[in-house]
Amino acid sequence: MGFSTIAIIFVMYARYQDPALFTPDSMDTIQRIAYGFYIILFASFGAIIYGVNLYNKEKIEKNEKDITTIIALCVSSKKSRKFFIITSIVYGVFFSLVSGTLVYQPEVNFVTHYGAVIPSGFVAPCCGDLGYMPKVIVYLTEHVGLQIIPINLVLQVIVSYLVGLNAAIAVSAYTISKKGRGLSSVGAVTGLFIACPTCAGTFMSIFIGTASGIALSIALTQLQTVFIAISIPVLLVTPFMMAKKLRNSDGSCKIDPTK
Repeated sequence: MGFSTIAIIFVMYARYQDPALFTPDSMDTIQRIAYGFYIILFASFGAIIYGVNLYNKEKIEKNEKDITTIIALCVSSKKSRKFFIITSIVYGVFFSLVSGTLVYQPEVNFVTHYGAVIPSGFVAPCCGDLGYMPKVIVYLTEHVGLQIIPINLVLQVIVSYLVGLNAAIAVSAYTISKKGRGLSSVGAVTGLFIACPTCAGTFMSIFIGTASGIALSIALTQLQTVFIAISIPVLLVTPFMMAKKLRNSDGSCKIDPTK
């Protein structure tokens, strides 16, 4: 429901991006619609988080011998949950810088150049392409601000969550693999904290199974732009691949979620 709602409001708000519609008479109405857009967007995020947590709890309670149950158990582990939260936050900040959400311009004074009041913020309701409006502009200091673009915000939340999920499972995989796979485990951790190439770095270094995983993970940082484009599908697949490594012969999980 959350993802469907986000898609609907993106399409519906795009109808108001014709500059010809943005007249003095319609300005206040479109502005209120822009405020409503963000209220619904954050409510949708809440629905998604609630749905994911509900699903994880159900999988843990049933304790079935499938891959999704192993993933849920990994995330519920105290150690893995801590890595999940920390990695999601750190990656979220990194994504903010890369996507331009968090803006730092030491050579530009927002007060002098834009006449901004510090601190202040506003919602720009028009005009732009699908997913790029309404835009939120916040001036925090004379050189630091926020530029919140809807599509970037959605990507930031999704990718940060997936990176955190990969981190939680990779920690569990590392705990298991360090008993017999030594250097390949170090490669896994190296890949895990390479920011955007986390998706490919973790995937490659976990499954190559050799010390070359370290060199490969470091080399992947040079291809950051490419991995941004493919990060979401890879980050969706990688947890299932790693979860198979945490499966006992009878299909149960090797991880004790209480630890």
